[in-house]
Amino acid sequence: MSTERILVIGANGQIGKVLFPALQELWGKGNVIAADIRPVFDGEGIFEVLDATDPKAISVLLSRHKITQLYHLAAILSAKAEENPLSSWEINTRTLLNVLETGRECKVSKLFIPSSIAVFGPSAPRTKVPQNTYLDPSTAYGISKVATETWIAYYRRKYNLDVRSIRYPGVLGYQSMPGGGTTDYAVDIFYKAVKGEQYTCFLEKDTRLPMIYMDDAIRATLELMQASPENLSVDMAYNVQSLSFTPEELGTAIRKYIPDFQITYIPDFRQTIAHSWPESIDDSVAQKDWGWQPKFGLDEVVRDMLEHLSNHS
Repeated sequence: MSTERILVIGANGQIGKVLFPALQELWGKGNVIAADIRPVFDGEGIFEVLDATDPKAISVLLSRHKITQLYHLAAILSAKAEENPLSSWEINTRTLLNVLETGRECKVSKLFIPSSIAVFGPSAPRTKVPQNTYLDPSTAYGISKVATETWIAYYRRKYNLDVRSIRYPGVLGYQSMPGGGTTDYAVDIFYKAVKGEQYTCFLEKDTRLPMIYMDDAIRATLELMQASPENLSVDMAYNVQSLSFTPEELGTAIRKYIPDFQITYIPDFRQTIAHSWPESIDDSVAQKDWGWQPKFGLDEVVRDMLEHLSNHS
């Protein structure tokens, strides 16, 4: 592989914290640059403070570091976006367009801009949502992600810009605390379990949602970005998932290791968001195009989460 110069915008976020070192391992620490609006960075390597709402600031970094690949992970997530929808729309769409346009102007060879299962709404099937279906989200975050996918397709077709995307389901991992997503209960629940505390869930016990373990999410991202463009048939974003479960099923799986663990259920506004999303995703197109296969099922996720968090509690 030829040497790439890579910029990760939003490197302090849930996925960025894990993707950044994975990219360093692949391309070398000196070839991967972390950027975030928050000036505190606890990783190792090159870090730049960046406000992605400023296109000139992005251009400066792209030019200074001779960037060939750009990963744009900065966004206001679902639950936070519902608290201030207009502000989240402004931030999410402005940073998106800044990244696309500066990437085009600076001739970045490849970009990754994630989407989300939040693009789906009441018209999509409840189970095994196909790659191509209705996108009628009922949340501000989902609306911004439909816009993201549409702009990605536009830049691919009009400018031949190589932009790739995944519709992330709920991402859970031990590497960072929850960050404002509706599926974050599936992370927070483990922190309570290892402390021997009861967990109060903001979703109903039978709310089934598609999920992906962090290890699988990072591997899927890297595999997609390394796939030959000739094999990619999707102009917008690929469906991907590892597993689907309910809070009750997750609690039962945790009790195999922590028998006294207890959950209570007090649904809040996030229940409405969750109910607008599907229960499972059909990712057969990703399997066919670039060989996607998840490695973590529910028991593997629970074992790995409890092992890591118990070691650090």
